Amino acid sequence: MAEDSKGGRTAIVIGGGLAGMLAVTALAGHVDVVTVVERDRYPDGQTFRKGVPQARHLHILLSGGQRALEELLPGTVAALCEAGARSLYLPRDLLTRSATGWQRRFDERRHLTLSVTRPVLDTVVREQVLRAAAASATRVEVLEATEAIGLTGDAGRVSGVRVRSRGGDAGGRSERELPATVVVDASGRGSRTPQWYAALGRTAPQEETVDAGLAYATRMYRPKDPATAPDAGVNVPGWPGCPRGAAYVPVEDGKWLLTVSGVRGHHPPTDEAEFTAFTATIGDPYVHELLAQAEPLSPVHGFRDTCNRRRHYERPGALPEGFLVLGDAGCTFNPVYGQGMSVAALGALAVRTTLADGGGLRPGTTAEAQRAVARAVEPAWLAAVGSDRPYASPDDAKAGLGERLSTWYIDRLFARAAIDPVVGAAFRDVFCLTAPPARLVAPQIFLRTVFLPRRPGLPSPPAVIERV
Repeated sequence: MAEDSKGGRTAIVIGGGLAGMLAVTALAGHVDVVTVVERDRYPDGQTFRKGVPQARHLHILLSGGQRALEELLPGTVAALCEAGARSLYLPRDLLTRSATGWQRRFDERRHLTLSVTRPVLDTVVREQVLRAAAASATRVEVLEATEAIGLTGDAGRVSGVRVRSRGGDAGGRSERELPATVVVDASGRGSRTPQWYAALGRTAPQEETVDAGLAYATRMYRPKDPATAPDAGVNVPGWPGCPRGAAYVPVEDGKWLLTVSGVRGHHPPTDEAEFTAFTATIGDPYVHELLAQAEPLSPVHGFRDTCNRRRHYERPGALPEGFLVLGDAGCTFNPVYGQGMSVAALGALAVRTTLADGGGLRPGTTAEAQRAVARAVEPAWLAAVGSDRPYASPDDAKAGLGERLSTWYIDRLFARAAIDPVVGAAFRDVFCLTAPPARLVAPQIFLRTVFLPRRPGLPSPPAVIERV
């Protein structure tokens, strides 16, 4: 790959959120300078910012995402815990109710999940990234209040980014071009790369969507008496017979976040009284009963952009030289499954591994890295699409025979996982992104799922922790 006019290799990362910061770490050591283009200004301290529309909702970091994050930035998980992130072992510390009943509370100690508010997560990761960059040979520059408005280059190669200041001059709209050896789009769900492709003379990448029409709403609480607070989070996902769900999970400072959800015709309200009433209509009364023991600390915040959308930049000819797409800009999931942050970490790790194994940036490297990102995304995509397919829009891509068989099998496996420690362990390995989907069809798992009788889960939330 060519160097810029000053003789050094430079990178531009569009978006300074989680995926963008992890992209900086993936590129460190392979370029001399990384410029992060962030349309917002970072807040002082660990507070919410407007540019992260999901910030006030529940966020979890799955064990697979934690492993990737630690490999990218050693010590970050400990820093998150020091900042107050709550550690939850699945399934011991998260009581789950499905269509067949409550899941048994196995004490596996295999998958530690972090529950944390988005401001804490973003602040800690950003500090870790900038500290690591300061100790490396790569200089990091962050352009706050600066908006990317297009790509420069041609159909064969991206050579930089056109940016516009969101303040600072008389009109607040000054524009300029920033040259770069490589450009990474980590701008999130609102990525405009498909539109920018037209200016380069390219067609937009093939896009696949599965939209369950789900919306959710979140409110923060604090138990009235910490001594009687629940000893585990609660998850009651919706199912076809009851398309409303809820998750009530602890976060830092003794607070809890309650997220309720519903598909088309069952969207949760943001009115505070109606929100509380909605919790009585989900698949089990347990969460509604817990609210009587808690006081609300925030208004209700709603969110509706939950479509699963995958842009296939990894396919032959879909990516110009010198360009990469990471995180939600390339593949975004229904946020209710809590996969997005973990997939962003796995994608960034895939890029760093590709660069390290291939000797750094060279012709064809970005396409190779994009394929590695796609492989990292695949397990989470299959899980999210499989879960949302029963509620999909008629306009979405139709499920083929293979996907219909997979959906039938996963439904049966999920029911078995609630009562069977062997099947349950395999399910959690894949759900937590530490094992490939093939783990679910290993002979032992397949036989137990298909041939053992389908039995109900527990009739009430389990108080007993079972050793395995």
